[in-house]
Amino acid sequence: MNQFIKGMDVSTLPELLGLGAKYYDQGKEEAPLSILKKYGADSLRVRLWNDPYSPQGKPYGAGTNDFDKLVWIAQEGKKLGFTYLLDFHYSDFWTDPGKQIVPKAWQGMDADGLEKAVYSYTRETLEKLGEKGLLPDMVQVGNEVTNGLLWPLGKEGNYDNIARFISAGIRAVREVDASIPVMIHLDCGGNNEKCRKWFDEYTKRGADFEVIGLSYYPFWHGTIEDLSNNMNDLAARFGKEIVVAEVSMGHTMEDYKEYEKLSDSERKGMATKPHLAEAVAYPMTPQGQADFMNDVMKKIAEVPGGLGRGFYYWEPAWIPVPGCGWANEESLAYMNDPGPGGNEWANQALFDYDGNVLPALSVIRDFKGEASEKGNQ
Repeated sequence: MNQFIKGMDVSTLPELLGLGAKYYDQGKEEAPLSILKKYGADSLRVRLWNDPYSPQGKPYGAGTNDFDKLVWIAQEGKKLGFTYLLDFHYSDFWTDPGKQIVPKAWQGMDADGLEKAVYSYTRETLEKLGEKGLLPDMVQVGNEVTNGLLWPLGKEGNYDNIARFISAGIRAVREVDASIPVMIHLDCGGNNEKCRKWFDEYTKRGADFEVIGLSYYPFWHGTIEDLSNNMNDLAARFGKEIVVAEVSMGHTMEDYKEYEKLSDSERKGMATKPHLAEAVAYPMTPQGQADFMNDVMKKIAEVPGGLGRGFYYWEPAWIPVPGCGWANEESLAYMNDPGPGGNEWANQALFDYDGNVLPALSVIRDFKGEASEKGNQ
């Protein structure tokens, strides 16, 4: 049986620490990666943006996840024994089903040019990491590509270009180190119809891969049963390992304005709006968060054939530190987004607003993944 991944996406961590974020376990201040390791986390997920700086050289924020930040996280993780998943966004800032913006350096390219750019960038990045002894343990080619990537040429419906662009990244991974498993990641973890159609279309055209990644946020993506049914069907249908590449759950609905030190016009507020939170089967309390994670881990471990490989909790350390929001003036301009910025995620971290460990971390530590063994019998 492969080890059940208990992963953490800590991409904003260098920025948070630089802005003074502090983390505590039972009242004692400790390094956040050390705390996460102590509570059973064994892998890190790190996003990579091509050039997250304005033409004037100002950082985009939200971690400003360039190559140097990636190297820092990978090195710090390696010291503690973490593996890591490298998440190529193929953009200068966030990509998701609502935006897949071509990097500034690639804008104006045709499909042939973009295919070559994805290949070259992926290969060069991995070669540079290899020179530092930091090759990733898994590579994600594109982020939440449900509606495609590198818009408009790779937008939803243009499956030929979508497959070309993703396959170019996969080809680069294979040529650097064919043993590194490749993930393709969709957002809609509870929507089997959409996931099945996407992978049906891709597998007719694209390069082979090992892992299906899914995002699952209960306030956006349906019930845990929806997630379970989707994972089980995709594993059986496509024979791929399943990783919930992004997951989180709120521990409170209390506002954190006083922590952010922003005016109402400067902050977007929490992603878990009250009407969304009310529709979730678990209360957004510390115990509700812990119960949710226990049930999610069980559902992953129960995927037949041992194909449920684990999860990556999304931004467990993104507490509401002034200055670390989801976007700033420069990145909003890149996205042509009116804003505002601020932290949307603080109530879903695995630390409270003051940086104290929450009960969900103990649940993650104590989960044995026993259903995976059952699934292999």
